Amino acid sequence: MKPPRFSLEYMDQSADPRKDFYRYANGKWIDSHPVPSDKTRWGAFNELYDWNLYLLSKIVKSCAAEDMAPPGSAKRLVGDFYKSVMNTRLIENRQFSPVEDLWRAALQANGWQDVSRLIPRLHLSGVHAFFRSFSHPDKKNSSVYTLYIYQGGLSLPDREYYISASFAEIRKHYKRHIRRMFMMRGISSAQSQVWASHVLEMETTLAQKSRMRAELRDQEKNYNRVEVSEIGVHYPGLALGRYLRDVGVPAVPYVVVGQPEFFSAVDSELRSRPLESLKVYVLWHILSTFAPYLHRKAEREHFDFFNRKLLGQKRPESRWKRAVRLIDGEIGEALGKLYVEKHFTKEASKRMQTLVEDIKTVFRDRLEDIPWMTKTTRKTALEKFEKFQTKIGHPVRFRDYSGLRIDPDDLVGNIRRAEEYEFRRQMARVGEPVDRSEWLMTPPTVNAYFSPTENEIVFPAGILQPPFFDTEMDDAINYGGIGAVIGHEITHGYDDQGRKYDATGNLRDWWTKEDEREFQSRAKKIAELYSAQEPLPGVFVNGELTLGENIADFGGLRLAFEALQRRLAQEPAKRKPLHGLTPEQRFFISYAQIWRQTIRDEELRRLITIDPHSPARYRATLPVINHPAFDEAFPGQDRVVGTRVPGVW
Repeated sequence: MKPPRFSLEYMDQSADPRKDFYRYANGKWIDSHPVPSDKTRWGAFNELYDWNLYLLSKIVKSCAAEDMAPPGSAKRLVGDFYKSVMNTRLIENRQFSPVEDLWRAALQANGWQDVSRLIPRLHLSGVHAFFRSFSHPDKKNSSVYTLYIYQGGLSLPDREYYISASFAEIRKHYKRHIRRMFMMRGISSAQSQVWASHVLEMETTLAQKSRMRAELRDQEKNYNRVEVSEIGVHYPGLALGRYLRDVGVPAVPYVVVGQPEFFSAVDSELRSRPLESLKVYVLWHILSTFAPYLHRKAEREHFDFFNRKLLGQKRPESRWKRAVRLIDGEIGEALGKLYVEKHFTKEASKRMQTLVEDIKTVFRDRLEDIPWMTKTTRKTALEKFEKFQTKIGHPVRFRDYSGLRIDPDDLVGNIRRAEEYEFRRQMARVGEPVDRSEWLMTPPTVNAYFSPTENEIVFPAGILQPPFFDTEMDDAINYGGIGAVIGHEITHGYDDQGRKYDATGNLRDWWTKEDEREFQSRAKKIAELYSAQEPLPGVFVNGELTLGENIADFGGLRLAFEALQRRLAQEPAKRKPLHGLTPEQRFFISYAQIWRQTIRDEELRRLITIDPHSPARYRATLPVINHPAFDEAFPGQDRVVGTRVPGVW
C-alpha cells in the first residue's frame, strides 16, 4: 500500500474544465475506481483512511504479539483489545451471553418505573435508548462543562427514514430485520412479528417528535437551560434527577435540554405506552447495539440490513480493519499515542504551522477590509480572531486509561467497559473548569474541526498526509489541499452558526442588525445555489442543512488561494508551469482532487438526508467555478457550466 497523492493521471484533460470541472480534474480516477465491494463510497478521504488503517494495523498487531507490555500501558490495552476482536472461536461459543445481564434486566421490568430506572445502566453500557447525553463546554459559559441532554433513541439514520414515503421500502426491510434478530434470540416467529411492530411503532413516534437536521443546527434553539431542582416537574417519567445521580453527574444547578418538546413526548410515551412495548423497545436496542460484536449469525444479519440494504455495501470489511476502527473508537488516544510516535514528525508540525499562519494572515486582512461590515462588528470579529487557537498533530498529554480493564478474552465486555469509562469521565467533569488541552478527535483521524466554544482549529496527524499535505509536492498542491482545509476550519468561526460565538466561546449576539442582514443576504444565495443541485433524480441537496459547510468551503478556497498568491510573490521562482499547468491551475485541480469520489446511490441518499456536508462533486466544483480567479486560470469563450453566485465574494 502507499499513501494517495495528487496525480495528473487522475485527470481527464479531454474534458472542458468550464463545462465539467469535476470530470476534468478527476475523470480518469473515477473511471478506474468503482466503489470497492466492502465500501459504500470511495475517495481521497477513504484512500487515506485505508492507508492509515494499514499503518495502525502494524501497530496493533505488534502490540498483540508483545507479551511483556506493562498492565495498563498503551501497548497492553491496544494489544489485548485486538486479541479480543480476533478471537472469533470464543465469540462464536458465547452466542448472546455477553449481553444476557441487560436482556434479563429488561425482561424483569414490572412497570414503566423499572424501565426508567434501567436507562442509566443502558447508557453506561453504550446502549443509547430513548435519548442521549454528554458533557461539553457550556455554550453560554464556555469556561465550565455542562450536561447536554439531546433527542435520540432511533436505530435508522434519521427521522426521515421513519416518515418519508421515499424510505417506505427501507422500513419494510427494517421490520423484517428486527423480526429475524428476535427469532435468532429464541423468540417465536409469531411473537417476533408482534415485537417488530412494537419497535417500529415506538421509534416512529420518537422520530415524529424529533427535530429535523436543519433545525438541529440552530444553536440558540438547542440551548434550553433547566434547573435540576425543577427537572422532575418537567419530565416526571424519565426521573432525570435520579438519572444524573446514577450516571455520576455531580450536584450541579442546571442542565441543558436540547429539544424540550422531544423529552415531553418521550416522558409521555414512557408513562402511557404498554409495558410490553417499552420492554421490547429496550430489548431491541440491546440486540442491535451489540449484534456486530456477537457470533457470526448475528453479525451477518446486522450487516445484511444496516450495511447491505441500507447503504448498498456488498460485503463486510476485513476483520482486522474493523478491529482497528473499533480500537480507535473506544481507546483512540492510547492507539493514537503509539501512532504519532511512529508516523508524525516535528518537521511536519513545523511546516503545517507555517501554512496555518499564512492563511490566518490572509483572513485577518480580509476581516479588516470587508466593505459591508460596520466598525462595531468588525472590532469584535477581530478580537475573536486574535484569540483563535491552533492544535496540530496530537494532544500535549494523552488520555489516561489506567482505570480501564481490557480483557483479551472478552470483546463485548471490553466495549461495555470502555463505553462506561468514557461516559463516566464525561459525567464526572460536569460543573468543572474546561480542559483546553482536550481533543475531540483521535490523532489518526483523517479530518479536522473548529470548536466554537474553545475558539480553536484542530488538525489531527491523520489528515496531515497526502493528498492533503505532501512534502514532496509544490506549494500550489499543498495550498489547494490542506491549505483549503485550514481556511475551511477558520471560516467556520464566522459561518452562519460559528459567527454567533464570541472571543471567549460564548453564544451571544454581537452582530449589529445591519451586519446580520448583510450576512444573511449572502448566506441565502449560497443556500439557494446548493438547494438547486440534484445529485439523484428528484433528490436535492438541503441548502439549509449544509449551509455552514458550504460557507466554509467557499471561504476556505478563497483564503488558501490568496495565501498561495502571497507565497508566490515572496518566492517568484516558484511561479512557473509544471507539466503544462500554472500554479493557479494546479491549485484548483488539487482542491478538486481531494473531493474525488465514487459512491453508491443508497449511501448518497443517506448522506443527503443526514450530512451537513454537500456531496463531494459540489464541494469540488461550486467553490471553484465561483472563484473570481477561475476564468483567468481556465479561460474560454463558453459560459462556465454551473450557477454563479454574484455578490458573495
